[in-house]
Amino acid sequence: MTQTKQKLLIIEDDPGLQKQLRWSFDAYDVVVAGDRESALAQIRRHEPAVVTMDLGLPPDPDGATEGLATLQQILALAPETRVIVLTGNQDHANAVKAIAMGAYDFHQKPCDQEVLGLVLQRAFFLHALQQENRRMQQSQADSPTAGIITRDAGMMKVCRNLEKVAPTSASVMVLGESGTGKEVLARALHNLSPRANNRFMAINCAAIPENLLESELFGYEKGAFTGAAKQTKGKVELAHGGTFFLDEVGDLPMSLQAKLLRFLQERVIERVGGHEEIPVDVRIVCATHQNLKELATTGRFREDLYYRLSEIVVTIPPLRARVGDAALLAHHFKNKFSASESRSGLHFSSEAMDAIESYQWPGNVREMENCIKRAVIMADGPHIMADDLGLSGAALPEEPLNLRQVRDEAEHKAIVKALARVDGNIVKASELLGISRPTMYDLMSRHGVKTGA
Repeated sequence: MTQTKQKLLIIEDDPGLQKQLRWSFDAYDVVVAGDRESALAQIRRHEPAVVTMDLGLPPDPDGATEGLATLQQILALAPETRVIVLTGNQDHANAVKAIAMGAYDFHQKPCDQEVLGLVLQRAFFLHALQQENRRMQQSQADSPTAGIITRDAGMMKVCRNLEKVAPTSASVMVLGESGTGKEVLARALHNLSPRANNRFMAINCAAIPENLLESELFGYEKGAFTGAAKQTKGKVELAHGGTFFLDEVGDLPMSLQAKLLRFLQERVIERVGGHEEIPVDVRIVCATHQNLKELATTGRFREDLYYRLSEIVVTIPPLRARVGDAALLAHHFKNKFSASESRSGLHFSSEAMDAIESYQWPGNVREMENCIKRAVIMADGPHIMADDLGLSGAALPEEPLNLRQVRDEAEHKAIVKALARVDGNIVKASELLGISRPTMYDLMSRHGVKTGA
């Protein structure tokens, strides 16, 4: 029977209280420890999901020094463990200090077994939820679209269109504001295609000087120019059999636009300084934040090249237009940078989440990523505060709709935002919206909202 029970570690130096707590919580597989050394040994051996601990441990049973030191080591050893601190009525300051160090909660002595039982139950539930979320993230890590994180209907439509286009050989134009993730989408397109086992090569047309861009694209022969000491293949040739991504193609010089058009028509290249035509099988995906149609109209971009490149056009919506995605991405980046910066146990304050959801994100996902990384580094204590984000701005105004549209739109946005705010936890989202879980499931079904999106 004990193998099916959840593991609970009780750290308490009083044998009488040990026995009482063990008896009170016999629904769990209880293990006990009376000091720091045995507590850490039990943590290593059993890896309990939840721990209750008295701050007054030997050799300082009347103080909190040893207890706080033990807490610090437990969280360093097992950062996902939920630690509930037990304190005396006059020890509120140390309880607050324990919470600041990363304890999950505190409970005052003498213990109310019923209340403490509810605290334990919720701690186990949240730990299990966190583990399930981690498993889901791990299972999605190998997905070709793993880098695209969204619950927004418009962005999900983009992903579905991507899946339709990927198996074809059509050239794809990805449009979107700076920072929306155009290269992420291009890589997903490559990973979903039959070319996934071959190279994905990328070049930013705006980042390379015009006099070097041609040799970067098409390569050069030995002696073609000063410094050309050996024959060198270009990025297009290196991508043979795979995908070649031209970022910021709107900045491609007119002279190279003609050569790129010839390649798209004939599928052969000539290296700089060479005369041999080299056949290359590569799929072209390009991206820009500019209006290429307008550039073509004004003569700054070849119209025939535009139509060659844009056989399929995919437009990425800006982050401010993606309902609920700001909070969703904030959680994702917080988890990512908390792990890389060894800042486990960080959470957003409600004010910080309000700021994230109301900000317009002119720099889109790239700005979000940089903002959350900075906040993770700068945050004091277990919570990221609004000031840590350094954001300013207000929410976008709502567009007027008819009454039925207003209701449906409001319900859909509320559900998506609630799920994003609580990182996909349906129970918490239901509580946030003030509805029951069955009602939440009904509304999610009606509006086509999925937690795993």
